[in-house]
Amino acid sequence: MDDRITIIEGPTPLFEPVQDGWALGLNETGSFSVTALTRLRTFNGPALVERCYRRWKDSQPINLHYRDDVGLEATAPILAARSVETDEGQVLLLWLHVEREDMKLEINADDSDDDDLDLLE
Repeated sequence: MDDRITIIEGPTPLFEPVQDGWALGLNETGSFSVTALTRLRTFNGPALVERCYRRWKDSQPINLHYRDDVGLEATAPILAARSVETDEGQVLLLWLHVEREDMKLEINADDSDDDDLDLLE
């Protein structure tokens, strides 16, 4: 099972589109996918990052294994990994190739400009 990181419990991970130049360079594939970031709470972040590094060192892929919104099993190739310590515990940051239909974008209504609304009236 060293070829994957599995989410055992919890909700479907949220995938955030990546805008960083270095991470956009990771998306060089023939398939129509986007580079996305997900944040996962974990008890063993450094060990999971090490698992990724071992696979990549051997030129082997590693995937995130999770359940989608409908409960079906899904996978996404992991492109980069980092473990960070927060006040709430360890968080594993994973940059992934995510198929376009799996992407969920959140639009914050508070970001709209009130001046733009005045133009519509």
